Amino acid sequence: MNILRKKVSKSTSFFIIGILMGVIIAGGWFAWLGQRNSGADAGARVLQVAHGLPVSHPVHRGLEEMARLVEVKSGGRMKLQLFHSEQLGTEVECLEKAQAGTLAITKVSAGVIGNFVPVFQTFSLPYLFRDEEHFWQALDGEIGSGMLERLATKGDGTPSGLHGLAWYDSGSRSFYTKRPVRGPGDLRGLKIRTMSDPVAMDMVQAMGGSPTPIAWGELYTALRQGTVDGAENNPPSLLSSRHFEICKHYILDHHSRIPDVLVMSAAEWNDLNDEEKRWITEAARESGIYQRKVWAEDSEKAIEQIKAAGVNVVEADLSAFAEQTKSVMEKHATGEIGELVEKIRAAK
Repeated sequence: MNILRKKVSKSTSFFIIGILMGVIIAGGWFAWLGQRNSGADAGARVLQVAHGLPVSHPVHRGLEEMARLVEVKSGGRMKLQLFHSEQLGTEVECLEKAQAGTLAITKVSAGVIGNFVPVFQTFSLPYLFRDEEHFWQALDGEIGSGMLERLATKGDGTPSGLHGLAWYDSGSRSFYTKRPVRGPGDLRGLKIRTMSDPVAMDMVQAMGGSPTPIAWGELYTALRQGTVDGAENNPPSLLSSRHFEICKHYILDHHSRIPDVLVMSAAEWNDLNDEEKRWITEAARESGIYQRKVWAEDSEKAIEQIKAAGVNVVEADLSAFAEQTKSVMEKHATGEIGELVEKIRAAK
């Protein structure tokens, strides 16, 4: 019996030793594989880029193009590591991380930036741009480059912690409602969901409507229950939110064009040499042109799908809407914003 126990014990020991040796060998193998696979990135400078949108969104596709361009321009010496869908936080959290220097690059709405660089509130003004061509004439020229530079300083004159890289398209916002709207007078008496933005609220009020700020995630239920009679946003958002199931009338009045801004941490930017800054700047702006095309394609597809779902889509007479909201422009276009408005109006 003792001999049998000794044999079993000895066999068990050999078995355990064999397992341990296998684990050690496998660990070494995988470690070697990891080193081999990461060899291509050895010595490359890796910058983290984060945003809150899904991979299918034009913003992410634009950033994928930027990552490709950075790698090509740098000959593999610099790479971008992308994080989507709020993997590193919400839009505001990513912006704060960039300001703190713990995130290299992020995308943020110009509307959000307006909270601490007031001149960016200009984009919320109603019917400022004649059309899409006028909008990009302004942003692609001295006005746009000047605003990207202006991003480095807060309204109080202190550093913002950010460096502006490029503009990304976010379309134009238009009204969608449960009943037909052909002109500004048709909004009278309607409860329209708006963002918590004084300009947007004043605009709806100037047309006789009742501005009603509601969280985006609660809007579908609010429309269904009659808490509000309509809202305003771009075509892809109307489609993805499924608000078109309730609101069967969409008037393309393009009352505001609020772009997205690609920003970089000032700390990260200042740590780059001149050649690295050129790679990033060129890649960001070229990706902006690419993203603009992707947005236009997605927006057109969204409108076709909305129409197919039974939504009546009409183009608005912008002059009538602009006339109705003159008081809003006069109220908010003062000081630095007023000066920028004049420059934008003069842009050709």
